[in-house]
Amino acid sequence: MDKQLAKILVVDDDEHVLNAVTAILRRDGHEVLPLGDPVEAVSVARDASIDVVVSDIMMPHLTGIDLLKAFKQAQPEVEVIMMTAHATVETALESVRAGAYDYLTKPFARIEDLRLAVGRAVDRRALRRRANVLESALSTNSRFEGITGQSPAMRAIFKLVETVSNSTATVLIQGESGTGKELVAQAVHFRSPRRNKPFITVNCSALSETLLESELFGHVKGSFTGALANKKGLFEAAHGGTIFLDEIGDVSPATQVRLLRVLQEGEVRPVGSNEPVHVDVRVVSATNVDLRKAMEQDKFREDLFYRLNVINLVLPPLRQRPDDVPLLAHHFVMVYSEKSAKKVTGITSEAMESLTRYGWPGNVRELENVIERAVVLCSSPQIGVDDLPPEVRNATRPGAEADISSLVHLPFAQAKALSVAAFERRYLNTIMERSGQNVSQAAAAAGMDRSNFRRLLKDHGIGGRATKDGEGEG
Repeated sequence: MDKQLAKILVVDDDEHVLNAVTAILRRDGHEVLPLGDPVEAVSVARDASIDVVVSDIMMPHLTGIDLLKAFKQAQPEVEVIMMTAHATVETALESVRAGAYDYLTKPFARIEDLRLAVGRAVDRRALRRRANVLESALSTNSRFEGITGQSPAMRAIFKLVETVSNSTATVLIQGESGTGKELVAQAVHFRSPRRNKPFITVNCSALSETLLESELFGHVKGSFTGALANKKGLFEAAHGGTIFLDEIGDVSPATQVRLLRVLQEGEVRPVGSNEPVHVDVRVVSATNVDLRKAMEQDKFREDLFYRLNVINLVLPPLRQRPDDVPLLAHHFVMVYSEKSAKKVTGITSEAMESLTRYGWPGNVRELENVIERAVVLCSSPQIGVDDLPPEVRNATRPGAEADISSLVHLPFAQAKALSVAAFERRYLNTIMERSGQNVSQAAAAAGMDRSNFRRLLKDHGIGGRATKDGEGEG
């Protein structure tokens, strides 16, 4: 995954330290604003482009703690790292209480300590910004009658629902299990003139043929064993409103004939009765079965299909709209953190990469279950990779080989980026092993400049052991 870059303000009255820290961070690709005067630094406290502040504590005219407080008051989400050559428990506690993200002692034991601290702060800042963007999106134009989505495919669905809601035409919603067919049916109803009338859902696959007919059309007393009184059917109960027939592909041939009569004549006959009952009901149905194939196999009536399929809505599976995964995931984090009374505020960038790459065979319903589980297991403010189930977590495990079949659900550019990242990890791990973990030899074998090679290793989290050329690689 691409390394996060940021604009960093470095404040230190020691010119040597200021120049050294600035050079290190610029070498990592960050935009750095170095200032030797803390008073001058206060003047840029409201600069919204600053992501991270790295500041000394002991400075003339104004302490680093005062500078920290000024930035936190102006921009609470700016991350601040404090540095000091006079480390004490008291100053560390004071920094943390004032809102510092991290605390470093000068001189640094390792340059890598500074780079890692800044890298974590930059990631945290980026995560917060992304959360704010997602929250803003959730609260504005990506919510549609309880449906979350901002991808072009879902925008097209929203537009079509808006267009057809005012009609009385039947609607057939097709899509895999877990794609949100019932939510779309509700959207059709609640955006229609029938919104103040009943919306009744029937799961056609959950009932036997006899029970389904009784539920849909009603029955009269004595029409079958157990019919102890007259019963109004769901079509009558939905009069003036909408009935949603879920899993319509599982309806028996006999019930299909009776449904066709309702659609053609606008009337139902209760089981055991010869008297028709007029009903005014809009029918919305849904299926994850290929009804055209079922017609070819004589399992579904062609005339009923065309009656149900006046308006056709096809919901894309989640794997075909990966842009919606972060939005949905963030929505479910908010829902389940509130339900569980846990302060889970977001998802780490590594975990989000796993969520985005995973194929989601169970679609939105599976994503919701995964996030609910992660919120329960999470012990920190952000859901991490380790909080995800193995099948999701292993989708982007370090060094994992990119199986092309697992990437075809993604747009070409995104799939290519993940494939390249996986190749780089495998290549780097292999060449480091063959070079005995010697960075200089591995860089030479790769035909790369040593500093660029080291940066690539860091980007992929490869290293951590002392190398043969005497340097610790992190």
